[in-house]
Amino acid sequence: MLTFLQKIFTQVSEILQNVEVKIGQNTISLNLILQLIISVIVVLIFSHFLYKILRNRLLVKFAIDEGNRDALASIITYITGGLGLILVLDGTGFNLASLAVLAGGLGIGLGFALQNVTENFLSGLTLLLERSVKVGDFIELWVSEEFQTLQGTVRKISLRSTIIQTNDGTSLIMPNSSLVQKPIINWKYQQNKNQIIILIKVDSNSDPLVVTETLLNSAYMEQSLAKDPPPKVIFNGFVDNSLEFELRVWTYQIEKKVDIKSSLNFIIQYNLRTSGILLPYHQKETDQNILPTDQQSNDKYQPLSLRVLLRKVTYFQKFNDIELRQLIEIGYRQRIKASDILFRENDPGNAFYIILGGSVEVFVEKINKHLSTLQTGQFFGELALMLAIPRTATVRALEDTNLFVINNKGFEKLLKKHPDLAEEIVQELGKHQEELASRQEQLRQLGLVDAAEDDNNPMVWVRKRLQTVFNL
Repeated sequence: MLTFLQKIFTQVSEILQNVEVKIGQNTISLNLILQLIISVIVVLIFSHFLYKILRNRLLVKFAIDEGNRDALASIITYITGGLGLILVLDGTGFNLASLAVLAGGLGIGLGFALQNVTENFLSGLTLLLERSVKVGDFIELWVSEEFQTLQGTVRKISLRSTIIQTNDGTSLIMPNSSLVQKPIINWKYQQNKNQIIILIKVDSNSDPLVVTETLLNSAYMEQSLAKDPPPKVIFNGFVDNSLEFELRVWTYQIEKKVDIKSSLNFIIQYNLRTSGILLPYHQKETDQNILPTDQQSNDKYQPLSLRVLLRKVTYFQKFNDIELRQLIEIGYRQRIKASDILFRENDPGNAFYIILGGSVEVFVEKINKHLSTLQTGQFFGELALMLAIPRTATVRALEDTNLFVINNKGFEKLLKKHPDLAEEIVQELGKHQEELASRQEQLRQLGLVDAAEDDNNPMVWVRKRLQTVFNL
């Protein structure tokens, strides 16, 4: 049986070898053409697997982002595939010089018919080499002269076309020339975060500080937003018997902009309502279910007012509403889970905390001694923040706890904007000179008091300390 099959194979090979085709000055057999076709298929299959291995395995090890991995893998694959085809042609005995002449002749004839193909091919090379648009980018492109736009995520860039997945899940195959020639907004070009702005109007009798606090609280309740840069509230002024604000937030997921804005709008509406803030054109006498904030204290969902809590801190009691608003804006929210350690003894005293919800334990870890339990509405760490004093105890969450945090960078920003606040803090700290003297001696023993700032008068030392710590 095997001998019979060998005879058939030999006869078929002889037949194919005897059938010849003349191309230019080259005379080749049908058998050679068959070998050529198989070789080209092998090169194409090899190129396909090379692209997959480069994109999904090798380049991943170098921590290259998805867009650059795709571009590098495509370029290497095209070069390798091109060289492979040249080697195949050369190995089969083709005269490449005559083939080039033939290709040139065909090119003249096909040039006009394939103008668009050539244009898209060159545009594809431009996209891969220039990398102004990469796989994974979220882009917005103009699709008509009436400024109608289309948004989507780039999924694949080939030499002829680019595949874009639109927000409704469909795949758009866009010629590369359109991406090169038309204006495009690339939301992720050289950056990972993008800003979302939400416009809010409230009743003209609303307290701007309460509105600011409510909007910032709302931003921190949305988990898909970035914490750095922190959310910011802009007061645009008085518009149509209302106060107009902008909530500016940042996100790593700009492709989900519509969903994020919807979620934020729900949160903002709920928080404004529970804080007793009216929307424009609402008549107060008809809104009997909405009470002022101080009348809603029995509502367990009523958020704590940071303005009230900050005024409980000795050093902030004289702050006016403008200064308190700035304190609220430079702060941020932090959530820690039950049993998580917030900081330990001797950690840098670089932040001040207010408990918005939950409770924490303060203890000395070395001797496992319990010092106190702090509940919702209490604060800690303000002196460590202002004087950059190492922590003297460890703080651990007893339950899931939400904190309002002001760190040293934010506090430095506030003091530089309002230098007179530093002197107010010095005067307030001066009322506790025994504690200041104790803290000063502690820092001396640790070698953390610079000779230029040291002074036997605690108030003079505090003034110099603030200037040193916050670069005033």
